[in-house]
Amino acid sequence: MRTFDIVRRAGRSLKHAKIRTILTSLSIAVGAFTLTIAIAAGEGARQYTDTLLSSNIDPQILVIAKEKNFFEGGQSGPQEYSEDSSLMSRPGANPVAVLDQEDVDNIEARDDISSISPSYTISAEYIAGPDLEHKYTVDVVQYDMGITQEVVSGELPELRTSIEDDQIAIPEAYVELLGFDNPDETIGKELTIRLQKTTGVSTQQGKDFTYEVVAVVGRSATALTATDSVQVSNSSARAMSNFSTEGTPSYQKYVIATASVVEGVDPAVVKAELVEQGYGVQTAEDLQSLLFTIVNTLQGIVIGFGILALITSVFGIINTQYISVLERTREIGLMKALGMRGRHVSRLFQFEAAWIGFLGGVIGSLLAVFIGVLSNPAITEQLTLGEDNYLLVFEPLPIVLLVVALMVIAMVAGLLPARKAAKLDPIEALRTE
Repeated sequence: MRTFDIVRRAGRSLKHAKIRTILTSLSIAVGAFTLTIAIAAGEGARQYTDTLLSSNIDPQILVIAKEKNFFEGGQSGPQEYSEDSSLMSRPGANPVAVLDQEDVDNIEARDDISSISPSYTISAEYIAGPDLEHKYTVDVVQYDMGITQEVVSGELPELRTSIEDDQIAIPEAYVELLGFDNPDETIGKELTIRLQKTTGVSTQQGKDFTYEVVAVVGRSATALTATDSVQVSNSSARAMSNFSTEGTPSYQKYVIATASVVEGVDPAVVKAELVEQGYGVQTAEDLQSLLFTIVNTLQGIVIGFGILALITSVFGIINTQYISVLERTREIGLMKALGMRGRHVSRLFQFEAAWIGFLGGVIGSLLAVFIGVLSNPAITEQLTLGEDNYLLVFEPLPIVLLVVALMVIAMVAGLLPARKAAKLDPIEALRTE
């Protein structure tokens, strides 16, 4: 008997038990729905992450730490004392080895490094507007030349170019707090940052740093910057950091530094050389891999629930097929008596199971696509992903592969009932009432 004829006969057999077929298919559809949504969410998250990094981060940057294990969870527990190592402690954390100025100078002297910007420690007392009446606490960081930012007003330079030493970029949240009516009004105005330096137990020195606002930075759906900090140039950040930490153990000590690799040089090659020297280094590609790992982990959790639903549906298929074999015992006996071989009977029931898997996969996948497409705009708005960025991205190939996989799983599930049908004695089967 030809395979095509068996497949067609299997389809006709299922039509005679429509309700049972539909109910069994729906049990598979639950798993198919969950898996389709999980696959789409993983694809959407990966595309969004890729857009996030490719449109915001300079691929030539390196993030450098003193020791190799810094990006693997950092140091933990007591550290062996060494006069040659510099440690920095943070509240509630263990000390970590830090870069010193000699490390920064050595890295900057490399031919394949165009610039390096340490992460400065800046303890500002407050920031004030032109009238010096509106004063608010603030975090100060150096302007990151390797990341694109969302500009609400004003203008920022292109990647790999810093703002001027007398300029400052502020987050949108500070506009009204500092006495301005709107972001446009802040451009060109002078702001004052007050720093305090503690040189002894009770001796304090203060100094004012004045900057001109060059841009107001807002929150973007595809931005990685922390918009709650004001940003100054690398030189200004160094001057402020040196002033506030001079005479303390933190003077010219840096937890990390960001370096730019010369165009045309592979950052991975420079990373390998720096790692050989004992530094901990991450590239933009490493950051992408880390984010993808998080996405894949979350996707795996959701897929796990889908697999549990499929396992349940497998038992449903086995039960349905066993009942079908019992109900059609005389039919099976007649087919075998007319010359149908046992392997053809087995294939018949396996193909019936495959049809159930196909129907369940198609119903679940199409339902997931329908609901996902309708839900995408609301999800995008709720998560502020930005225009044309969707969490659920449905690709045809994974859906087709999923349906095929469900058909195979259904055939495997129907194997035991099919073997039972194939082994029935035709004489005994025909005698069954």
